[in-house]
Amino acid sequence: MFAAIAGVGALANRLGQSVIPFYIVVGMVLSEYVLGRVALPMLGTVFVPESEFITIGAELGIVFLLFFLGLEFNLDRLLDRRTEIGTAGTIDLANFGAGFVIGWLVFGAFLPAFLIAGIIYISSSAVITKSLIDLGWIANDESEPMLGTLVYEDLFIAVYLAVASAIVLGGGSVAAAAFDIGIALAFILVLLLLVYFGTAAFAHLVETDNHESIVLRAVGVLVLIAGAALSLGVSEAVAAFFVGMAFSSTEHVHQIEELLEPLRDTFAAVFFFWIGLVTDPLLFGGVAALIALAVLVTTPTKLVTGFLGGRAFGLDTRRSTRVGLGMTTRGEFSLIIATIAITGAEAGAFDPELAATINAFAVGYVLVMAILGTTLMQYSEPFERFAVSRLDGVAAPSEPEAAD
Repeated sequence: MFAAIAGVGALANRLGQSVIPFYIVVGMVLSEYVLGRVALPMLGTVFVPESEFITIGAELGIVFLLFFLGLEFNLDRLLDRRTEIGTAGTIDLANFGAGFVIGWLVFGAFLPAFLIAGIIYISSSAVITKSLIDLGWIANDESEPMLGTLVYEDLFIAVYLAVASAIVLGGGSVAAAAFDIGIALAFILVLLLLVYFGTAAFAHLVETDNHESIVLRAVGVLVLIAGAALSLGVSEAVAAFFVGMAFSSTEHVHQIEELLEPLRDTFAAVFFFWIGLVTDPLLFGGVAALIALAVLVTTPTKLVTGFLGGRAFGLDTRRSTRVGLGMTTRGEFSLIIATIAITGAEAGAFDPELAATINAFAVGYVLVMAILGTTLMQYSEPFERFAVSRLDGVAAPSEPEAAD
């Protein structure tokens, strides 16, 4: 796995491309669904299995990526821009409505439409954060509405996951749904209080010149809280984001970023490799039309809502266009939503064939949108010039402003 990741990463860098699609594709090629179906001379079938190490490594990849997102977005900044975040996030909810309409038109029932809506709505915090870092946009003005909207989405999806799980696994029990939602909201409230009042404790934790101790203490707190969240049915990504915000208010944030960056990049690569590893390309045939419909409809909706979100933050046309392009990416949460249907089918509470269809759609849709989104971000300049010329009526400069 690591040899393959390093190899395609070097190839991507040589070609000047984002590494994310390369990681996903090489994972798919080395999986049991591609290489595992080919009998090699003298070797037979050889492939990379979905081991427990890779699965946990993928989850750690999500945790580290969202932790770094929190480091860039402290609580004071979040509260200061709460109006803009609320406006951009509410506009972004139009994508949930678009997903629900698509799901209802295809399946004609509430529950599958509700799951499809969640899969289509949520942008990928992990992929977008990685792309922002790789492209050097993380310190630019356009990163703020993107990160702010991701925060809104992550908080919304924390409640959504509790509702979806209760409906699918609890047979539609309102009481079960209300209990799970209460647990999720209570845990998020505890995390907010921890961030608000615990800055001194987090700062004291990493007040040492020993780099090993800083890494172990920061990772220990991060993984412990993320694991506690997961055990309570709350997204570990949301918890990791809040832990990052707690450390962002300390004077050691830059040191933490420098020391943990190699861990973040290593496990993020495992996460993207894992997406490909669990993807069976043969399943795409049965849902190709649904994937194509979703891509054609929801790419423009994300572009528009992202652009309007940038405007809500007071950005100009060029940077608002970047926001729209970046928000098109889908990823980890869409796959998590799909696993709810699979879990429900295994428990006998959901139709197995329908669950397989939803899962295949989610994987195919995520793969297309992850590649499309990262590509749009990397080659954003022509879209920026087009938007400026059309909306502002002036010729855009060939290079972005000085903030880059």
